[in-house]
Amino acid sequence: MKKFKNKSILITGGTGSFGKNFVNYLLKNKFPFSRIILFSRDEFKQDQLQKELNLKKHPNLRFFIGDVRDKERLLFALKNLDFVIHAAALKQVPAAEYNPIEFIKTNILGAQNIVEASLERNVSKVLALSTDKAVAPINLYGATKLCSDKLFISANNITGRNTTSFSVVRYGNVLGSRGSVLPEFLKIKSKNKIFNITDLNMTRFNISMEGAINLVVLALNKAHGGEIFVPKLKSFKITDLAKAVDSKCKFKITGIRPGEKLHEELISKADSYNCFDLNNYFLIIQENFQKRYGKKIINKKIKFPYSYNSEQNIFLSIKEIRKIISKDLSNLKF
Repeated sequence: MKKFKNKSILITGGTGSFGKNFVNYLLKNKFPFSRIILFSRDEFKQDQLQKELNLKKHPNLRFFIGDVRDKERLLFALKNLDFVIHAAALKQVPAAEYNPIEFIKTNILGAQNIVEASLERNVSKVLALSTDKAVAPINLYGATKLCSDKLFISANNITGRNTTSFSVVRYGNVLGSRGSVLPEFLKIKSKNKIFNITDLNMTRFNISMEGAINLVVLALNKAHGGEIFVPKLKSFKITDLAKAVDSKCKFKITGIRPGEKLHEELISKADSYNCFDLNNYFLIIQENFQKRYGKKIINKKIKFPYSYNSEQNIFLSIKEIRKIISKDLSNLKF
């Protein structure tokens, strides 16, 4: 907590699922930030969140309307700022296949704007949120997030005398977040109980919103720059998720959508060459940035080659999934 005292933090995509839950976490746990800035382009969601959070109780909260596509607005928002959490992105896989240019403008050019504005404003630390879809991507959304990851990691090569560090946090599906499959299953349960399943063998990584937030806070504390933080997660079968929602449900097989994977991957075999096991999480660090960690990680390098994927992993049982749903949905801010 001490390192955050009298510091300021900005969250792009601040009115999205992660942003809303993250700011609630900071306020609930009384992080001593002098300013917490929520940066997003949706004035309606900002208005709703301002009413929900009660600004009179939290005078350190700020709301900025802006788009990561607009570098000038970012430069204004990042004045005298210490930390940036970059959560803004377009994320829907089918929409990316149909609207590729829009995803490139937000996810890639927007990332470039964050890098350049952070360097110009000498921000202390930048953390970009990524996804398992950025690993060996087969869809445009994943490809844009891979480009984004590369931009943030490589930005550490051009800091010069600037003290800004750039790091990436990569995790899987946040169960119950806006746009995830769980809310759709819950809607179906209340109607006809026939669940649309793309493929009976499909698997996904699972992380709770609490787990995602804890990983970001850990990275905010420990990042030196140039690394990708990857949590150790369990997997679930998509059919088990449906059964956890309704044990009597029936399935309708719809086929895999364009750009959709049967199984997801958080660490590819290529990534594993520079991957280290730090007990509760992995670090992917290119050789030119490993010196920032010194000798303490040398013996923690994982055996190459290694693929960390949702198919060859520990799986949640239906009972465990049901318990997670019950716990997470009662606390989640959509």
